[in-house]
Amino acid sequence: MVQGLVAAGVRRVRLTGGEPLLHQDIVRVVEYLGTVGLDDIALTTNATRLEKLAAPLRAAGLRRVNLSLDSLDAARFNRMTRGGKLAGVLRGIDAAIAVGFDELKLNAVVVKDENDVELESLVRWSWERGIVPRLLEVMAIGEGAKLKDRVVTAEEMRAQLGDLLLPGDAQREKDRGPARYLVARHDPSKKVGFITGTSDTYCKGCDRLRVASDGMLRPCLATNDGLSAADIARSGDAGGVAAAIADAWTMKPDGDVFKGCTESSAADVSMRGIGG
Repeated sequence: MVQGLVAAGVRRVRLTGGEPLLHQDIVRVVEYLGTVGLDDIALTTNATRLEKLAAPLRAAGLRRVNLSLDSLDAARFNRMTRGGKLAGVLRGIDAAIAVGFDELKLNAVVVKDENDVELESLVRWSWERGIVPRLLEVMAIGEGAKLKDRVVTAEEMRAQLGDLLLPGDAQREKDRGPARYLVARHDPSKKVGFITGTSDTYCKGCDRLRVASDGMLRPCLATNDGLSAADIARSGDAGGVAAAIADAWTMKPDGDVFKGCTESSAADVSMRGIGG
């Protein structure tokens, strides 16, 4: 599958989930990805297993890590994650800082009347540790559809952060996904990203393709459309996988008219199945 992705022109790979660190061979997967000539290898994790795996993953060639953390309050974190333990996650993040990944980013989904009171503390906490904070609007995908009335828009987030950030239009970084960034007022080396999956969708220009764990090629996060390349990959036909990727790409919705997670189809998508 990976050889087919590379043959099709893929240069950057991100491992997501579910939770990718639950895979028993995750370190070996990263090691292999480092042998095929990719420009970038990144991973998104909830950090629950990062305390033990940060060093092996860094040694295997992992360069960048996105850390999913919605709250610094233990009780709120437990409630939002349905039983998660904040202390272990923080130890995992400390381990990631210690091993020196090229880049660490924090992803926090902001929920009205829940963790929206923590925006400044999340940003300052991240900055103090050399982590780039990114604040995400609730997206009505799968379980998120149950929270569609609790969206905090990026505009509202910016207003709450007040004088922490310089004014102006938030800017995307080249080849780095949909986040738009504003620079810290007190230190131009620090910034905050905003991911506006609901108030200002970023379907137009999207160049991402997801490969699910069952071998399904998924051209869009907000639909269940796709085609399977599992059997082709098992046969060892990298060229066939590349051809399947080209076919999957033609299924990508027209970003001029399709608006991602604001479409009704998004509620039927499992984020755990497709990857974030």
